[in-house]
Amino acid sequence: MADRAECQGLNAECSLLPAEFIIESLIIKADHVSLEDHIYQLRQEKLKQIEALGQQAYPYKFEFTHSIPQILEEHGGKTAEELEPNRVNVKVAGRIVSIRLQGKAGFAHVQQNGQRLQIYVKLDFVGEKGFALYKLLDLGDHIGVRGYLFRTRTGELTIHAEELTFLAKDLLPLPEKWHGLTDVELRYRQRYVDLIMNQEVREVFVKRSKVVQAIRRFLDARGYIEVETPMMQQIAGGAVARPFVTHHNTLDMDLYLRIAPELYLKRLVVGGLERVYEINRNFRNEGISTQHNPEFTMLEFYQAYADYHDMMALTEEMLAQVARDVNGTTKATFNGQEIDFANWQRLSMREAIIKYWPEAAASRPEMADFATHDSVERLVKRFNMNHSPHMAYDPKDPPGKTIAAMFEAAAEEHLIQPTILYDFPVAISPLSKNKRDESDWVERFEVFVGGLEIGNAFSELNDPEEQRRRFEQQLQERERGDEEAHKMDEDYIRALSYGLPPTGGEGIGIDRLTMLLTDSRSIRDVILFPLLRPQVQQEEPSES
Repeated sequence: MADRAECQGLNAECSLLPAEFIIESLIIKADHVSLEDHIYQLRQEKLKQIEALGQQAYPYKFEFTHSIPQILEEHGGKTAEELEPNRVNVKVAGRIVSIRLQGKAGFAHVQQNGQRLQIYVKLDFVGEKGFALYKLLDLGDHIGVRGYLFRTRTGELTIHAEELTFLAKDLLPLPEKWHGLTDVELRYRQRYVDLIMNQEVREVFVKRSKVVQAIRRFLDARGYIEVETPMMQQIAGGAVARPFVTHHNTLDMDLYLRIAPELYLKRLVVGGLERVYEINRNFRNEGISTQHNPEFTMLEFYQAYADYHDMMALTEEMLAQVARDVNGTTKATFNGQEIDFANWQRLSMREAIIKYWPEAAASRPEMADFATHDSVERLVKRFNMNHSPHMAYDPKDPPGKTIAAMFEAAAEEHLIQPTILYDFPVAISPLSKNKRDESDWVERFEVFVGGLEIGNAFSELNDPEEQRRRFEQQLQERERGDEEAHKMDEDYIRALSYGLPPTGGEGIGIDRLTMLLTDSRSIRDVILFPLLRPQVQQEEPSES
């Protein structure tokens, strides 16, 4: 049976054989520090005893007839009277999550695929060896059970065990609790235990999988094809970000883990793949926060003969459908606020600044206030004079870059309901097409939901000469110290020279979208194994 220290910690109904209890009590008193090691040793001894019963310590497979979710779905609504005349025989496998012994009988709960089912084990039915095996089981062990379904006196659906098969021993004790602020980092480091103990965590990652499935169904149904582009690139392009650098020994050349697949996907549109998408990893050598992980998952998709207005409509439709597919409704709760993916607002960047301009910063701006360097500088002074915190400002920056910073300071946090923020300054958009009537602005939009920016889209720039000029402007920014500014990419310009048709393109962050649909406050809660600082190994005190 389970060790007494675990039983107390997990509040499980379980018992120990007297000899085990005496041995463990002596061990605990002798050495608190290495309790886990001693439990490991005790369980290894149990494993030897299990082998002595004729069971394999590490069997190769187990043939089961039903999954636990299948049993609950098919028979969960049946009464005891319905189960009794037509006996339902089953073979299941799973992990023991509770166990107790009462003389010559016992109950346990077995968990599989996130759902639990009780088993009833009695000496008269499983035999002496089977019951001896039951007494050697611990919380966390994997077992196979053959028997039939019935309901106990309390009405719980249960397997009346006729045969037990040992499948794997949990040699380390499961924790008492695996939640709370003090254990958050440990949960991330040992996600395998987190998933055992917290079914709500498992549900988050099940929903994440459903998000990706829903996106694929949506795009596949509209004639998109899924492709794969290089993860290691000679030029880190397609976004404004600092890359990770690696080195190829044979070719003796530095390569970059990609920061975006954009330029390769647009090369494919040039080549005649008119609707393409990719769901894969991007890598950015930047800070870690509740919204940022250096390794993250993006959807990027491109459609020939479309512009950013088409992508807006497609985005609104797609995200509403994904929400329905994942949660059964377009509504979701995030950070205490209800969000409806069927209800969108559209604002230009300048309109958003005007709409959310703080009252303390005097009268709201007008569109003309964004027209020149001097008028934008006056806006900054008004904002900083009457609002805290101040927005950063460099007079040498182009006005467009300052306007984008102003949006972040004044408006971004207010975009809770699904919002398409469109028309961006050309100064921060090197890959977007100019607006048809304003050369200092481009046809670009970002998607904001719950205060998070989850998407970025353009009418793609397809003029190779204009693209060269944009890259040259970015090189000037690099010379001014902006390490994230885009590098020159001659091969991409060459590809554009073969003719990129009018194209709309977009990237959507899978991690942040999953955060919204699962009410997860940190991006690390939706990434199975997020990047963490290395653990510092504490040195054991030396014996004097």
